[in-house]
Amino acid sequence: MPHIPASGALARFRVVDLTQVRAGPTACRQLADWGADVIQVQMPEHMRGDDTLGGQDGSDYQYTHRNKRSVTLNLKEPEGVAALKKLIATADVVVENFRPDVKFRLGIDHETLSRDHPRLVYASISGFGQTGPLAGRPGFDQIAQGMGGLMSVTGLPDQGPVRVGIPIADLCAGIFAAQGILLALLEREQSGRGQWVQTSLLQAMVYMMDFQTARWLVDGEVAQQAGNFHPTSIPTGVYKARDGYMNIAVFGSKIWERFCHTLGAPEWIDDPRFFDKAHRSVHRDDLNAAINERLAQHDRDHWIARFNADGVACGQINDLSEVFDEPQIQHLGMVQRVVSAHLGPQRHVGQPMTLDRTPSRLVRAAPRRGEHTVEVLGELGLAPDEVAAMKSRGVF
Repeated sequence: MPHIPASGALARFRVVDLTQVRAGPTACRQLADWGADVIQVQMPEHMRGDDTLGGQDGSDYQYTHRNKRSVTLNLKEPEGVAALKKLIATADVVVENFRPDVKFRLGIDHETLSRDHPRLVYASISGFGQTGPLAGRPGFDQIAQGMGGLMSVTGLPDQGPVRVGIPIADLCAGIFAAQGILLALLEREQSGRGQWVQTSLLQAMVYMMDFQTARWLVDGEVAQQAGNFHPTSIPTGVYKARDGYMNIAVFGSKIWERFCHTLGAPEWIDDPRFFDKAHRSVHRDDLNAAINERLAQHDRDHWIARFNADGVACGQINDLSEVFDEPQIQHLGMVQRVVSAHLGPQRHVGQPMTLDRTPSRLVRAAPRRGEHTVEVLGELGLAPDEVAAMKSRGVF
């Protein structure tokens, strides 16, 4: 497939993607979706080892690596490292998630590269940070979920720790890395210099704990598992109508009064057990049982319409087969289409924000490993015979 010229908000930037698994590729996908020329550098097919995203034809891989180009370089060979450095010389950004020692051994660490390329923005994503007592440990999403506190507040009370159902530490670390890269590029417009952007799965996870960390750091309170119910706003959580479950969110005294009237229980407003949030917290079980008893009189659609009409937030609980049938999700245009030359038409979730003049776009499906090696090496000024000779020597 010929090179598709970049377009979009980040079209003037080239990104060298040296990452694997999920956090790093997520960061680079963020940039690619907004038009950056992201060139994914991978080991040659015979050296690739285990592929944790399920193989390059799998849906996970296709979603994670869309909008990128792929080159293969054997970084165990000096000629492969030399070619990588030649590529980096053309780049605005390098993103890596190597073990801490690897980049130094290859001579592609931030300090070394910035001597010759002072404008280079260099981003590192790790499990626990670039320095410190745990810097050398392998980092994985579930490990970060546990160490960062998330598993202690997830699940039903007294259930024991529960992991979140998505790779939230990986995803957030990737998104924060992309944000840091954009900040560094903005700052470069003033200073003319790049800088080292660092984040980790552990940092991302601790940051995402949000008000639970505030409750500990400010109030000295250790948040506990609250299951499907909000830990401080009552009643907010999962409730059961006649035909199944739904979410209801009641925040503030005015909405509590609306909720009581809609449910046909105005007497609860002055009930001493439920008078304010503190009393409702003490009598949470009694209140939830009473709510479910009244909700059982009608189906979910009835209550969702009634509550929302009265200004009380309420919504269905969808599985993935139902999510994309939601009229509002369809209206928001979150699903985009792209055609893979290898696998045919695909649908992917696009970016969750819109810019009216520079939207994100899906312009290419995920590449096959090394699909653009010859193309990119040609862009670096290597003649066809030089590229052919490199291939014969196993450089890619």
